[in-house]
Amino acid sequence: MAKQELTSDDILKELRAKQYRPVYYLMGEEPYYIDVISDYIEGHVLTDTEKEFNLTVVYGADVDIATIINAAKRYPMMSEHQVVIVKEAQSVRGMEELVYYLQKPLLSTILVICHKHGVLDRRKKLATEIERTGILFESKKLRDAQLPGFITTYLKRKGVDIEPKATAMLTEFVGADLSRMAGELEKLIITLPKGTTRVTPEQIERNIGISKDYNNFELRSALVEKDVLKANRIIKYFEENPKNNPIQMTLSVLFGFFSNLMVAYYAPEKSEQGVASYLGLKTPWQAREYLAAMRRYSGVKTMQIIGEIRNADALSKGVNNSSISNGDILRELIFKILH
Repeated sequence: MAKQELTSDDILKELRAKQYRPVYYLMGEEPYYIDVISDYIEGHVLTDTEKEFNLTVVYGADVDIATIINAAKRYPMMSEHQVVIVKEAQSVRGMEELVYYLQKPLLSTILVICHKHGVLDRRKKLATEIERTGILFESKKLRDAQLPGFITTYLKRKGVDIEPKATAMLTEFVGADLSRMAGELEKLIITLPKGTTRVTPEQIERNIGISKDYNNFELRSALVEKDVLKANRIIKYFEENPKNNPIQMTLSVLFGFFSNLMVAYYAPEKSEQGVASYLGLKTPWQAREYLAAMRRYSGVKTMQIIGEIRNADALSKGVNNSSISNGDILRELIFKILH
């Protein structure tokens, strides 16, 4: 049976219980979880007094593997543990030599290696030794469908709820940059009125700068409902506020929605639960718009729309286009979607 990989929550739970491993190799394409784990170790394992002599933080571009191993072999001073953190470890040459240290690691050392935007080859001996001795954690990028879950879970831990529309607004405005998303969520928590524990679209509009009425979420809803007037009002607002509403973001949202809609036609069960499960959505309510769109757009029309979005994307990048503005590109695209 394959060994079950620990999640970031599993690792943090261990750390809070003061269950430490000799090595944590944190790698992957999503920097957020790597930073969360390494920051927790840096901030909580040692007291402020212990950190003076027992905390070492180095950067991969400035050290070689021999320096890292020598640091890991030191004994702590007036402390049970010492912590050695290697940031930007993807720049360290000869990392394979760490194998020799891991064969007999110093149990009083907590070695944290942060390897962002890449992964180790799990078939090699280094990966095997890390898994035998400590933790090999891969931080993976979240899919767009997983972002609402990240938002609601993050806020729930802080004792805060969020309305579904507000979740959708954040998802589409911030996207899959989890570090930025966490920053925006912290901003919302701080600005919540006293005695309030629920984030609303109005609060997001006030504190993050997303219009609750004129955004990609509302545009998508207008297209699902085939509300021509509302769709064109939103496009006009986008044209007048291009900095906060770049065409590439709008096209990406529309492409993602209609691509998923095409997939939804193949769902064995055309219910909220069935479509949500087939598309990998976090909650059934996210499938409601797809079910509504399926009643208004045929499979053939959906394929045509996807083609039109691709063409609009090319035009927005200057392909076969020397004079059409982004506003006109969107206006023409919306007309072709709705008619």
